Amino acid sequence: MPVIKYTLIKGYDAETIATLSRRMTDAVRATIAAPPDGITVIAEEVPATNYMRGGKARTPGAPVPGAAAVVRDYLAAMEARDLTSAQGYLHDDFEMIFPGGITMQTLEALTAWSKNRYTSIGKSIEGFDEAFEEDRAIVWCRGSLYGTWLDSSSFEGVRFTDRFELVAGRISRQEVWNDLAEHRPF
Repeated sequence: MPVIKYTLIKGYDAETIATLSRRMTDAVRATIAAPPDGITVIAEEVPATNYMRGGKARTPGAPVPGAAAVVRDYLAAMEARDLTSAQGYLHDDFEMIFPGGITMQTLEALTAWSKNRYTSIGKSIEGFDEAFEEDRAIVWCRGSLYGTWLDSSSFEGVRFTDRFELVAGRISRQEVWNDLAEHRPF
């Protein structure tokens, strides 16, 4: 069974090392038929004084925030209509795509567009799935929507799934799919 060994500059916290080791295990399982118990991952740390690249001593790079946690925090800020906080999770090239192919680049455009659809909306999140591709993380978020229509009637249990792309820990793209149009009273 495979043994994966990697070396880090000493200074990363235990959670970062555990996350990296789990992801190495996942990468092996996605590539070859190996049971989790058959995959060994060994993380070695070396003091910064024993680590040089290009003839220069190096220090640990900052850990990237967990992609699902970034999405969860962004969605919480959006639900609270704290656009200032939500903006902090977005990449400079952010774009969102809604059902019907509606594309927007700003949260202000989203809130203006939604004023003609409902007075409030929230998400009951059932789960997140993460994947990684080159320089980006992909997060799928799924669950159901609840809220209030423009006529003050309420809705709940409306299926949704959102796909997020994150670059350098910030959301660059959000694609939205839901059954909201199937539940509109008007």
